[in-house]
Amino acid sequence: MKFFIDNWFLFLTALVSGGLLAWPKLGGGGLAGRVSPAEAVQLINRDKAVLIDVCEPAEYAAGHAAGAKSVPLGSIDGSPALPKNKALPVVLICASGARASRAAAQLKKAGYERAHVLAGGLKAWREANLPTEKSA
Repeated sequence: MKFFIDNWFLFLTALVSGGLLAWPKLGGGGLAGRVSPAEAVQLINRDKAVLIDVCEPAEYAAGHAAGAKSVPLGSIDGSPALPKNKALPVVLICASGARASRAAAQLKKAGYERAHVLAGGLKAWREANLPTEKSA
């Protein structure tokens, strides 16, 4: 018992560091639902996730992630481009991630529990050297 009392700071340090490591997995920090570009690709390949670009049509035409469907944020509610199966994961992307976060909140209210936001947006997608395309 004396050992524990004499070294309480070591136990406290271990407890705090373990908590900080577990925090993101528990959904803390306000980053729940955010995925990296690599995680997004895994969701697309393994779980048949649908990539949705919520930018405005002009932004989408200027450049978007390859295979992304265009569903502007203003028309996301009830859009026919969204998957009918609400159990499928949806990865939302925009220029920076701000609009995608709002779209994810709307989709979660509509029953899409597996709505994810691409952290860093299209910029992060490009920095990961993932394919982009332009519309005519």
